[in-house]
Amino acid sequence: MAKEKKELEICVDRVESALAAERGGADRIELCGNLLIGGTTPEAEFFRIVKSRLQIPIHVMVRPRYGDFCYTEDEFSMLCAAIKEFKNLGADGIVCGILKPDGRLDVERMAELRSLSQGMRFTLHRAFDLCQDPFEALEQACRLGIDIILTSGQKQRAMDGLETLKALEEQAKGRILLQAGASVSSENIPLLYEKTGIRAYHMSGKVLLDSPMLFRKKDVSMGIASMSEYEIMQTDENMVREARVVLDQL
Repeated sequence: MAKEKKELEICVDRVESALAAERGGADRIELCGNLLIGGTTPEAEFFRIVKSRLQIPIHVMVRPRYGDFCYTEDEFSMLCAAIKEFKNLGADGIVCGILKPDGRLDVERMAELRSLSQGMRFTLHRAFDLCQDPFEALEQACRLGIDIILTSGQKQRAMDGLETLKALEEQAKGRILLQAGASVSSENIPLLYEKTGIRAYHMSGKVLLDSPMLFRKKDVSMGIASMSEYEIMQTDENMVREARVVLDQL
């Protein structure tokens, strides 16, 4: 009997990272803007360039801003518009999630987004990890026809959420694909798999690179003051390849 394939998704916010992910053996990428703040909706032209360069599927993050997942009507309109746009551009999947103020999944608006995304896979992202009851949300996601739930087991790191991840995987019973994410690497994938049985993993595999800028104005910050303007976070092909090898050996 053939082994069940383990899936590897890499989240990226640069063309170079997307190319490294594919070379390293990723099954797909999650295309984002601004991973430093958790990921937001990427620019359409960014998507077009990546799609022209990659052969593997592209799932697109649809998130209008950083922060929580309780959205205004205007923000919801932005989500709908983004899904329509990326569907027309040829995206293979959408990554999105909405919560109500009480921390429950916003089933009504999620149903609208799922309807708009027909023909694409739909991932409920880590809004799931901020919901009030993940076991209730899993059942709701199944009824909505969502394909994938990205989760750390409601902890900061997937390794800290092993018990919840195992319980969710047991509850899912193959009805929906659970994808473990948050500080996932080739080093901890074997233990995550052993303890939870989850067969899909999400990581960034980022390394810190020095900017090619020679002239540097070090007393001016364009964003987060604690971050250097002259450092670049980028997916490392070797880190992806190491994770691929580990998954294939499980």
